[in-house]
Amino acid sequence: MTEVPMVAVLTGFGINCDLETMAVFEMAGAVAHRVHVNQLVNGDTDLEDYHILAIPGGFSFGDHLGSGRLLGNRLRFGLRQQVRDFVKSGRPVIGICNGFQVLVKMGLLPGDNDVSLQQTASLTLNDSGHYEDRWVTLEFNQDSPCIWTKGLKRMRTPVRHGEGKFVTPSQDLLDGWHATGQLVCRYIDPADHYPSSSDEPLPYPLCPNASMRNIAGVCDPSGLVYGMMPHPEANHSQWLGATWTREGDHSEATSTAVAGQGEGMAMFRNAVEYVKNNL
Repeated sequence: MTEVPMVAVLTGFGINCDLETMAVFEMAGAVAHRVHVNQLVNGDTDLEDYHILAIPGGFSFGDHLGSGRLLGNRLRFGLRQQVRDFVKSGRPVIGICNGFQVLVKMGLLPGDNDVSLQQTASLTLNDSGHYEDRWVTLEFNQDSPCIWTKGLKRMRTPVRHGEGKFVTPSQDLLDGWHATGQLVCRYIDPADHYPSSSDEPLPYPLCPNASMRNIAGVCDPSGLVYGMMPHPEANHSQWLGATWTREGDHSEATSTAVAGQGEGMAMFRNAVEYVKNNL
C-alpha cells in the first residue's frame, strides 16, 4: 500500500492552474510536483515515479488549432507508451478544463479498454459564442465506475472556458458511454430535486456551452481516467463560493465532506485514498 501518493501536475506552454491544482492535492494528503511537459518528453522525469497524473486548466499553446489540440498531440505522440503504461497500471489521471480538452483530443477520454488513444469525441466552441466565466451546478452519476466522484451527488463550481461543448458524431457512442457509466457528470438546474440530470437540453446559462446531453465530465471504462470542464479545485474552501456568506454548511452535498472545505475537495481526497488503498 502507498503511504503518501505522489502527484505529477503538468506545467508549461500556457498551463496556468498548476499551482492551485498542486495545492488541492496536498490539502488532500498527497505530495505534488510541478512537472514540465518537456521533462517527460525528454526523459528527464519518468511518469512511472508518480501515482497520479493531473493536467490542469489553462490555455496550452495559446489554444492554437483548438483548445487542447497541440498539447494533446504532444502527449499522444511524445509520451504515447508512458501514458498507456501509466493508465494500464491502474493509476488515476485527471484533466480539468483545458486538461479535459487535452485528454479528449489525445483519445484517452472517453477512451477504451485497450487505451488505444483514438479520438471519438471533442470539445468545441460554446453556443453562446463567447468565453463563459460563471458558477454552475453539477450532478454526478451514482452508477459510474469513476473513482474520482465516489460519494458525490451535486457540486457547485465555476466554469472558465470558450470551448466546452462536448460533442461526438455518433448517438450510438453516447448511448454506449451512458450504459457503461462513463457520462459521469452533467450540468443541471439547481432548483430541480435530486436526481434530475437528463438528456433533455438545458437552457443557457444552466448549461453554459450546450454540450450534448448536458455533459460536463466523462471517465474512461476503468473509471480511473476522468476529465471535466468545470474547476473543482476552485471550490476547495467554503469561502470561495460567491454566496457563502448567505448560506450555511453545504458539506452534506457529499458523503465524504470535511467541515470548512469546499465541495470540490472530495474529488481529490477520493483519488488520494484510492491510491493509498490500491497501489
